[in-house]
Amino acid sequence: MNISNIAKQSIQDEFDYKNSIDIEKITQKNPKLKENGASFVTLTKNGKLRGCIGSLTACQPLIKDIIYNAKNAAFRDPRFSKLTREELHVTDVEVSILTKPKLLKYNDMEDLKNKIRPNIDGVILELNSKQATFLPQVWEELPEFENFFGHLLSKARLPMDSLRNFPTIHIYQVIKYK
Repeated sequence: MNISNIAKQSIQDEFDYKNSIDIEKITQKNPKLKENGASFVTLTKNGKLRGCIGSLTACQPLIKDIIYNAKNAAFRDPRFSKLTREELHVTDVEVSILTKPKLLKYNDMEDLKNKIRPNIDGVILELNSKQATFLPQVWEELPEFENFFGHLLSKARLPMDSLRNFPTIHIYQVIKYK
């Protein structure tokens, strides 16, 4: 069973009131899934976001993190109604496995702009106890630095001029599975 199929099956299991994923068997074939890992599960329907939930830190075995985040993306993303059984069959499921976030030190906005790598870096922005993240895939929709960070600030519910306050920035990369 591939990574995205694990996520999709965990959602199907919720509909069927069962747990058909044999974690022991899967992790014997792929021991990396036993290691603590952080993942995001993104659901899209007709190319539009339908749910996205994930973990930024590795706190549990990766396979359990994927299962947990898949169910949350399908049924607990506050931006969307719960996924229906019918929708699952026409919904694409993508799993992103995150590297450990690294603090990005920068001197000013130009320095930040030069250090961020669009389409490679996911970004975690923190300021005044507010936080938001965008996966690297978001660069595809928001390729301009100003637009990307403007939407990220909005997601964190921060004023648009908050970059001048030097928020803490962490970056990470992902391995995607569709």
